[in-house]
Amino acid sequence: MNSPTHDDTAAVPEQPKMSQEEYARSRHAVWLGTAALVTDELGRVLLVKPTYRRQWLLPGGGAEPGEGPGQVFRREVHEEIGLLRTPGRVLAVNWVAPGHPDVAADLPFPGEVRYVLDGGTLTEQGIAALRLPADELHGYEFLDSRAAAERMIPVDAQSMLAALRARLSGTTAHLDGGLHVGTVPPLDLYQVHTRPQKGRDWPWHPDRVPKRLPVPQAWGWLFMPDGRVVLVIDPADPLAVLPGGTVEATDVSPEAALVREAAEEAQLTLSLGRIERLGWVYGATGAVYGGIGECARLRLAAPITAVGPSTTDPASGRRYARLLATPEQAAALLGWGDQGYQQAAQAARLAHEQWGISPAAPSPITEIPAEGIGW
Repeated sequence: MNSPTHDDTAAVPEQPKMSQEEYARSRHAVWLGTAALVTDELGRVLLVKPTYRRQWLLPGGGAEPGEGPGQVFRREVHEEIGLLRTPGRVLAVNWVAPGHPDVAADLPFPGEVRYVLDGGTLTEQGIAALRLPADELHGYEFLDSRAAAERMIPVDAQSMLAALRARLSGTTAHLDGGLHVGTVPPLDLYQVHTRPQKGRDWPWHPDRVPKRLPVPQAWGWLFMPDGRVVLVIDPADPLAVLPGGTVEATDVSPEAALVREAAEEAQLTLSLGRIERLGWVYGATGAVYGGIGECARLRLAAPITAVGPSTTDPASGRRYARLLATPEQAAALLGWGDQGYQQAAQAARLAHEQWGISPAAPSPITEIPAEGIGW
């Protein structure tokens, strides 16, 4: 005898079908906006100053009926800065909900999905071609990331910073109210800023240091087996730097100083005999070293043989973050301009020729685990 069955669906009354008009009215309608992240060759961000508000903005604006993010990008970039640009990839998407504190309380605001698309890098010629509508914009400026953020309202600054860091890391940021959804990427976690460094225009010398010049500083392009290099981030001033530092009186050589500094700052083990000199940057006054006069700031390269657990630097009393980046990503973050990219390319070639380390594949910037790495 068959057991009785119970059909749950039979007890549910059939729901009336919605008309197309009713369905359309039931959908949540929100605004759509797109901004362009445009930088100069030093990585500084282009901001424009509107005539209708105090804070500065990325070039961009709201969508007109029927427009998608790419169409908004093309129209707004042309209208605001006079350029015809093809939109690059999506760098950040930010959902700004109704009632967000950075939206005027008296504005009927249903919420907005805001895209930031990559607008590329402008050369001097491209910058000279910028044309702004006088009735809408007072002017423009290229600013380092911290200075740019200070001129924007918080939610716009959060979008700009997340987009810039996503461009540097090769990722896309998903934000809700300016805050990351899910795991916070390392550059955002440590609030890393980009800033063109002093001395970026000093020529790079890929040769021996003249005997007459003292070497008060040694920094290293230090390679992991996968071709990436280590950057350290000081929490007191979150700018990316290479491991290394001042050559102390107790250091028998700049190479020995690098071994010591790499261990203290980033818990990296180097083999003294495998450190190679890349070249040097000329310092005219040596002011940061007590005014020693002309000097050479040495750059070296070496393979990393071990990475230990994160500890506090005995010299500064601070625990540095340790990030892994491709040499090109590192050059973009270091803020040394063209000479930084020259160093990065030279270091990568040397690593391949000397130690068989293949060029790093494109990959997001990641953090070295606190417990270190073994291989």
